[in-house]
Amino acid sequence: MQRKQNSDNNVVDTIESIDATVKGALSGMALAAALWAAPATMAGPVASSFPSVASGNNVIASSVASAKEMASGTGTRVNKDPESLLRYGLPINNKEVRDLQKSIEDIRTNVQSKRKAAALDDLKKARGTINTKESKMTASCRDAKVCSDILGSMKEKLETLEVPLKASADYLNGSEQEREALDKSYAIQDTIQQQLTTLQEQMIPKGYVTPVPSDYDDLPQLKGRATVEMTLKKADGEKFDIEGSLFKEAKMKMIIDGYNAPVTGGNFVDLVQKGFYNNMDIQRSDGFVVQTGDPKGEAEGYVGTPSNSVGAGEARRKAHSIGDLCQGRQGPTKGRGGEATTLPFSSYGAMGWAREEYDANTGSSQFFWLLFDSDLTPAGKNVLDGRYPVFGYVVEGADFLRDTKEGDIIVSAKVTDGADNLVQPKRSAVVSDEA
Repeated sequence: MQRKQNSDNNVVDTIESIDATVKGALSGMALAAALWAAPATMAGPVASSFPSVASGNNVIASSVASAKEMASGTGTRVNKDPESLLRYGLPINNKEVRDLQKSIEDIRTNVQSKRKAAALDDLKKARGTINTKESKMTASCRDAKVCSDILGSMKEKLETLEVPLKASADYLNGSEQEREALDKSYAIQDTIQQQLTTLQEQMIPKGYVTPVPSDYDDLPQLKGRATVEMTLKKADGEKFDIEGSLFKEAKMKMIIDGYNAPVTGGNFVDLVQKGFYNNMDIQRSDGFVVQTGDPKGEAEGYVGTPSNSVGAGEARRKAHSIGDLCQGRQGPTKGRGGEATTLPFSSYGAMGWAREEYDANTGSSQFFWLLFDSDLTPAGKNVLDGRYPVFGYVVEGADFLRDTKEGDIIVSAKVTDGADNLVQPKRSAVVSDEA
């Protein structure tokens, strides 16, 4: 993608705007000032829009608004859990399963903070929801029998979870026995969360496809989700140091979301499958973001075949014009920031797509992992949400980003699940160099 060569003098003087390379080091004070700046001064318009709701899909605006509210809270309500954010990003409309989700996720939060009585209360709420609302939940499933079986298994796991939770309350605070009981509780709760995700995925309407304007028919699109795994190494042969533990390689697992980022997610997965990021170095690491995607040579992004959405001409213009199409069901980001979004920048390792500051349709191959700080980038209250598209989250290995430096190398990037959800374009309209 193209780099922004000159800083915008009309933006906050103490910060270089996040552009195609997300250039410059950002001090905490300058970053805070910029993130709270007036949204209208920060970005230009987006060229296209989505329909508000996909015709024929049982996903209504109110359910999307509820998901945004849960995902993009502020203060102590900021949701930093990438897997929770992905669950709230699913195109489903079932109040009861959202209530169940909240209770189950609150169990984890309270186990982590050793609020054992609160965790037990949440467990009772979750069990009560399953006992009294099962029929309302299974009614939303593509296969009611499958969902009924999942709920039955979840109920059994909740009963199993209750044993170590109660035991932890009897042990001395800080004792080895307490730690073991809480560790066991955490592991069981994690299994329940995985079952919850499977349950909710069953509620996605059959044949659901996020509507995308025909302008982008010549770009690959992700119809669902995909898993990408990356392995990084230090260029100098050193090891990654994560709080005193040393690792020869950094391994990260990312979920790429095509429900909310069908074009951006599709572009990324397509490039991963092409091997574009293999052996590419990290080009920025400044405590705010870790960024890569700028290949060696004249081009400043992936050079694709010219078409309606892929510019032609000099190398720097051969870039996907993918826009900020990251909120599919409700339309793209409007490019002005400070908006609640279905997928917010509120998780450490949130994946954003870099572009030129004033042209939303200049994304190509450069992306960044945000090193989230709730004090500087509160969800829904900064110029990132609604300005740059979040297309995925790191769900395993995000801690490696803390010691990922410029010059470190992506040894490999592979699509390990969901590759069949990538749909390649059926047509490619070639444009002239002047396009």
